[in-house]
Amino acid sequence: MSGSVSLATYMALARRAPPQGWRRPEGARPDGALIWCHAAGSDRIPGLLQAAERLAAQRDDVAVLLTGGEGVARPEKLRDCAVWADLPPENVTAVEAFLDHWRPDIGLWSGGDLRPALVTKAGQRGCPLYLVDAPEEGFDEARWRWLPAMSGAVLGQFRRVFAISANAGRRLQRLGVPLDRIEVTGPLQEGSTALACDETLRAELSETLARRPVWVAALLRPEELDEVLEAHRAALRIEHRLLLVVVPDRESDGPAFARAIAAGEWRHVVWSRGEMPQETTEVLLADTRGEMGLWYRLAPIAFMGSSLRAGLGGSDPWEPAALGAAVLYGPHPGRHLGAYRRFAAAGAARIVKDAKTLSAAVTRLSAPDQAAAMARAAWEVATEGAEVTDRLLELLHDELDRRRV
Repeated sequence: MSGSVSLATYMALARRAPPQGWRRPEGARPDGALIWCHAAGSDRIPGLLQAAERLAAQRDDVAVLLTGGEGVARPEKLRDCAVWADLPPENVTAVEAFLDHWRPDIGLWSGGDLRPALVTKAGQRGCPLYLVDAPEEGFDEARWRWLPAMSGAVLGQFRRVFAISANAGRRLQRLGVPLDRIEVTGPLQEGSTALACDETLRAELSETLARRPVWVAALLRPEELDEVLEAHRAALRIEHRLLLVVVPDRESDGPAFARAIAAGEWRHVVWSRGEMPQETTEVLLADTRGEMGLWYRLAPIAFMGSSLRAGLGGSDPWEPAALGAAVLYGPHPGRHLGAYRRFAAAGAARIVKDAKTLSAAVTRLSAPDQAAAMARAAWEVATEGAEVTDRLLELLHDELDRRRV
């Protein structure tokens, strides 16, 4: 039985009544072009979502729709450009309701575990589909033994396939994917490009803070501030000229942070007031948005907040790593756990549990050689896989430009 006949038989069976308990999609579709990103497993989400979010940052009219395979939970934190949706069951009525509601302009499917009805209907509607992180396994016809050769017909819906390895590329060829659609790229991994900053301001602050050790507590939540300040006070007993830069996760928390720091009788300045650090300044409250590139350049040690307490979601380690900062993080990194594991395995990040362990880590890393070794390792991890993401973004930009014409 040919793949096309197998697929036709499958689609006919998928026209049965929707399963009991199925609900139509809810929530408003974002305006503009919508990039639909599907992660077959939780480990696929970070790299896929980061690529899509970079695209959205580069184009004002782009938003991201994120879905997950079986057992994949919604990430604890999503940026404003992204929305989460439940994947429809393999039923034509449910699939068409999903596609009618969201009307994706481009589809990115990461990993295997294809949904034949969903992929086929999206392809038939003219939605350009791209398969990334295609593994050697994951397209096994064993799931459809009674309809052999269907994998190739479903894979034929994808305009381009990024294979994880040469073996995966050969496997895809055997399944019927044309050679000219396959690129062996390696895995799509999280990474980061260096955040920009005002170089004049950076040079001025660097001169002001010359020879002073600096660390940043980035994207901090109010419930973490006391522990961070306690750690800083302990570290100051050893590194007397140490400066702490505190960056709240939410700009709206700035006034509360300022009051708490003042109540602790810290010698401090508040960035939003136009105040500059002096020789005796102990804490700089960086309570404005858009200047993380500056703080990560000035501070060779970055503690990533929203990670000391459960449920805060964690924070992205890639941005400080791309700028050569040694990375510290708490025991609750949220959806970024995979990234921190990569950094920790490379000697580029260390976990801390409380004020005592945070203070000890900051004190140890205040030695330039210690911070430099971690920072180099962090930069090397942060730049791995950048070519894959850049290639994918190139294809997506071209696709969106064609659809505008």
